Amino acid sequence: MAKDKDRIKKHVNIVNRKASFEYQFLDKYTAGVMLMGTEIKSIREGKVNMQDGYCVFTRNELWLHNVHISTYTEGTHYNHEPMRARKLLLNKSELRKLERGAEEQGVTIIPTRIFVNDRGFAKVEIALARGKKLYDKRQDIKEKDVKREMQRSGY
Repeated sequence: MAKDKDRIKKHVNIVNRKASFEYQFLDKYTAGVMLMGTEIKSIREGKVNMQDGYCVFTRNELWLHNVHISTYTEGTHYNHEPMRARKLLLNKSELRKLERGAEEQGVTIIPTRIFVNDRGFAKVEIALARGKKLYDKRQDIKEKDVKREMQRSGY
């Protein structure tokens, strides 16, 4: 019994680190996700890979694609499909804003973070994002290096 409690994390916060390097975030939203029972159990164990994840509109609904939630180890034949598309839950006004923003050239919707709120519901933080050019990435690296040097020198 003690092993089971150690396996489940108290605060789930899975961040897509690659997204902040590859994209410039224009706007962020928090959305609910329609999940199966075994999916939320895997999320609570932290077994999620959303590096290649993206969101697409289908019939005025926002769907999350390419997010891998591992199958639950204790699941039976009712276990979920790891790479299935999952519906995101947002207000109509938020959906309209996202749809208008995503129609622009070079703008996409990507998941940046998955977390479990205090009520136990899984939430996905999504961002309206524009891809960075190579020189933008170099500039970000330079800024990080300068900031790190400032920290080291005591400023």
